Amino acid sequence: MLKNKGIIIISVALCLMICTRIFAQNEISSPYSRYGVGLLTNCSNSTLATMGGVSYAMQSNNYINFRNPASYVAFDSLTFTGEVGFNINTYNLRTSSLRQNGTIGRLDYLTIGLPLTRHWRTSVGLIPFSHKGYNILDSREIDHIGNVNYTYSGEGGLMQLYWGNAFQLYKGLSIGLNVSYLWGNLSSIRYEEFQGDNFYNFRIAQNDYVDGIYLQAGLQYMAHIGENHKLGIGATYENSAYIWVKRDQLVQHYTGIYSSVYSYDTTSAIMGQKGNMRIPQSAGFGLSYSFKDKITVGADVTWQNWAKYQCMGQGDSLKNAIISAIGIEYIPDPTSGKFGKNIALRLGGRYSTGYMNVRGTDIDEFAVSIGLGLPFRTFSSRFAINLMFEYSSLGTTKNNLIRQDYFKVGINMVLIEHWYQRMKLE
Repeated sequence: MLKNKGIIIISVALCLMICTRIFAQNEISSPYSRYGVGLLTNCSNSTLATMGGVSYAMQSNNYINFRNPASYVAFDSLTFTGEVGFNINTYNLRTSSLRQNGTIGRLDYLTIGLPLTRHWRTSVGLIPFSHKGYNILDSREIDHIGNVNYTYSGEGGLMQLYWGNAFQLYKGLSIGLNVSYLWGNLSSIRYEEFQGDNFYNFRIAQNDYVDGIYLQAGLQYMAHIGENHKLGIGATYENSAYIWVKRDQLVQHYTGIYSSVYSYDTTSAIMGQKGNMRIPQSAGFGLSYSFKDKITVGADVTWQNWAKYQCMGQGDSLKNAIISAIGIEYIPDPTSGKFGKNIALRLGGRYSTGYMNVRGTDIDEFAVSIGLGLPFRTFSSRFAINLMFEYSSLGTTKNNLIRQDYFKVGINMVLIEHWYQRMKLE
């Protein structure tokens, strides 16, 4: 048994290192990722993602709900839980006259959960916090200068490595805390090109190297009403964190055009400038109801204070957001030994007022999702494959803006292996 534990721990450590490199190579294509820290993932495990992302009052020993650390108390006292998720996004970007399509695949998250004592559970995981990737062309007419062409491009994002702990305070009542290390690189380049020979063109390249600590506290209360009914209440709070930023900025003028530069001449260079980034606070509240573990319904509301975002003392085109989500899961007969009666069907939807305001327009988002949970069982372990299909829409074509439509196919695998069980010989 000790040998098996060692193999599992080493395997997880290797996966974390490999996944860190894979996550770092992920790319997206979204003009809205230009703002703030990029597009927020608001990541949840695939089981809950198919239910609209509801999570604050959800608790189960069949998955790891890292959106509310208080939920870890549901881990079985004798098992190790591991979970990994993947997804493929097909996107469509369009304005009133142009379209662009593409497909992006990525490793979504990796988490593990363990029991430590009778009333103490822990979890470790690697999940994306935000993604940045865009390439934008723009043109403006400026008095006394003429037409100016702008090219904006960027890439990078933030990763989140968390360690969470949950404690059972009383029957049904639990608290939890995720301590996360955020890190990443936010890179951007801007070209300004003027018409005529009387002006120099400019290239401004900026890299922000970010790292710091981020906290999330959670609370849950699960009440059993009779033998068949269970009501859940949950809440989370994420603090307003000031994390470190080191900025390199290079300003150059050049001749030629963006696609064919003749020569560069450095105008100014700032290397290693230090400052802070303010990740604003957020809070969430949720309710859930379960009947015989056969039908489970959940609803969440989240408030995000992105109007307070700052990087190196400067704000951005961000605002406060409210996200609403609802989801349902149906399992024909959870107590049956038959495979077909244990397949889970999940449905969900969410709406966000959006945390960006561009050209006086709120960039809102909505999504609908459907999924299946396929359970498998062996003598000493349980294994599940969860499939997710989601359609989401972000933005609008009004006011010369861009609408993004996404079709996501996700798959996650959950392994629940006996951890402390000892063989008994007679």
